Amino acid sequence: MPKLHRKLDGKPLRDAMARAGLSIPQLAEATRQVDPVGKGVSAATVGRVAGRGKTARTPCELRTAWLITEALHQEVVTPLQDLFAMPSASTSTVERSRSDAEEE
Repeated sequence: MPKLHRKLDGKPLRDAMARAGLSIPQLAEATRQVDPVGKGVSAATVGRVAGRGKTARTPCELRTAWLITEALHQEVVTPLQDLFAMPSASTSTVERSRSDAEEE
């Protein structure tokens, strides 16, 4: 499954968290409330997705993005597509004019 990418280095996510009045640990706890299995997203993962420092990460799993968005949606209306984007097509999935076997 393709990973989603946070938009604008996580700024829309941080803005939504601020509007909702949620810190990273509070958002992590809120994801447990909306998760059908009750596991949620760890505070460390929320920090990596929302953060700006050395540990910040642009890609995340669809499930992670969905749970974060659902938890935020309890407080503020923030659609998934406002926070995360699908990555561009990988060059490995683009059809080539010659097969790899024909290359010299």
